[in-house]
Amino acid sequence: MRVLTSAAAQAGPELPAWLQAGGGLGLQRALQAPDRIIEVLRDAGLRGLGGAGFPTHLKWHAVAALAPLAGQGKWLICNGNEDEPGTFKDRYLLSRTPHQVIEGALIGALAVAANHVVLYVNPGQPEAVTSVSEAVQAWSGHPLLAQVAEAVGTPVELHVIPGSGLYVGGEETAAVASVMGGFPFPSLKPPFPAEAGVHGAPTLINNTETFAHVPHILRHGAAWYRTLGRGAAAGTKLYSLSGDVMRPGLHELPMGVTLRELIFIHGGGMLGSRPFKAVFTGGPSNTLLTAADLDVALDFDSVRERGSRLGTGAMIVVGEGTSVLRKTAEYVAFFADNSCGQCSSCKIGTHQVSRILDRIDGGAGRQSDLKALENLARLLPGSGRCGLVDGAATVLASSLSTFRHEYERALNR
Repeated sequence: MRVLTSAAAQAGPELPAWLQAGGGLGLQRALQAPDRIIEVLRDAGLRGLGGAGFPTHLKWHAVAALAPLAGQGKWLICNGNEDEPGTFKDRYLLSRTPHQVIEGALIGALAVAANHVVLYVNPGQPEAVTSVSEAVQAWSGHPLLAQVAEAVGTPVELHVIPGSGLYVGGEETAAVASVMGGFPFPSLKPPFPAEAGVHGAPTLINNTETFAHVPHILRHGAAWYRTLGRGAAAGTKLYSLSGDVMRPGLHELPMGVTLRELIFIHGGGMLGSRPFKAVFTGGPSNTLLTAADLDVALDFDSVRERGSRLGTGAMIVVGEGTSVLRKTAEYVAFFADNSCGQCSSCKIGTHQVSRILDRIDGGAGRQSDLKALENLARLLPGSGRCGLVDGAATVLASSLSTFRHEYERALNR
């Protein structure tokens, strides 16, 4: 059963249509028992859908347990900065069905007693910015918002804040800096935003897709949500499918659907009937999966057992005839271009990797370049304040290990 995307099809972008289609019922039930919201999310098994898969209830509980900061209260950020290659789920939710995202964020505000709710949107997605801005205006005078404010005990303000347009702006501490009007430099943790986020206040940050699930869980219950997944996995997931497949696009499927089903049933199989070669799983910053992994269940734990991560749910498929070396070079170049420059190991390291990859792919590589790449893949992880350099090093190490023959072949042209 599709949950998030069917809501868009039924209700469209208008608030009255959303409410008529059953929107608002989750918020109304949350208002009846605000102290049970986090417990329901725990029972439902909802996890953060922006990459890490951290249990949602633990993050919400941490913010709820803290006292508001004098003069600031508490903040909540719906992170829609989405800018990684191959990921396009959040822009769909924000542009097509912003009201379920806002309703989920308001339930979050109710659960943690936040009085500032920020819709943090990538400015490179103007349709999403416009849609969310119009949706916030519609909610501003609605009685449900007044009821949330009454339950929180202070006026609740909805803000639409375009991000910096930079990939690094999606990291949670960088998002905090951007919301405060600064450059999105990631900062060292601890403290985490839950402890000291926007203006030093307790701040809850979750991905757009995570908030979109919340109204449906509160409306239908935790047990219902668990039945939507497969095996031990709960709920549905938006998979951004792209690359060498017949039907690329956004697919909402049970959490735990297999990679084989996603590609060969829902994705229509390989483009031009080419043999399957590999997939950049969860976006281009994770370990590659190959034909030996086609039957892996696409949920956080199962993919982690294969040495990779589900991440955002982006699946970039590679068929025979497409160079993994070239794709790796493209993605590392993306990371190098998007390094904020704060950490020299990241800025210099990613550019060095990018230059070597381009040299090898261009046929001018040397055997010593492979040794240099191996050393960089070993030295770079953990050297930055955020995960950018780790992502570049991970995809480099994975492609070197699994497709070393492509590197060797390029050296012997």
